[in-house]
Amino acid sequence: METYCDMLEKYKSDLARPFDEATTFLNKIEMQLGNLCNDASIRSLPDEAVVSSDEDFSGGEEVQEAQPRGEDQELKERLLRRFGGRISSLKLEFSKKKKKGKLPKEARQTLLEWWNLHYKWPYPTEADKIALAETTGLDQKQINNWFINQRKRHWKPSENMQFAVMDNHSGQFFTDD
Repeated sequence: METYCDMLEKYKSDLARPFDEATTFLNKIEMQLGNLCNDASIRSLPDEAVVSSDEDFSGGEEVQEAQPRGEDQELKERLLRRFGGRISSLKLEFSKKKKKGKLPKEARQTLLEWWNLHYKWPYPTEADKIALAETTGLDQKQINNWFINQRKRHWKPSENMQFAVMDNHSGQFFTDD
């Protein structure tokens, strides 16, 4: 029985070891990221503000806490090398203001021309959407939304079309101009 209890204790410690190591590792990473964030916020301040605050707090002596340790700096550089591109694109994405309002006039004109040519059945194919996206400079989501809104606001299917759709002929008669 004692041997069995000793085995269970050893098994418990073996199972707990990776968890303890992971906890230690994550705490270390959290501390390093905190230091990186503090370092980044200090660097984002103007140089004069950093110098004056250092002098205010330390009486002109150098403050060690503001300087990242070599290990932290090395980690920061590795992270920036590895994820710098993604960080930049995320920064750009977050900095963009949400667009509201109208599409560019030239793009609207191009979409309206397509609409007028295909008024009987204004459902562009995927190829049409890709071509329209290339010529207008809009993305496909914008093209889709424009057509959805345009059909809701300005298009009434004819009675013949309604019957054809109900008879499962869904637009075959209406794509020919």
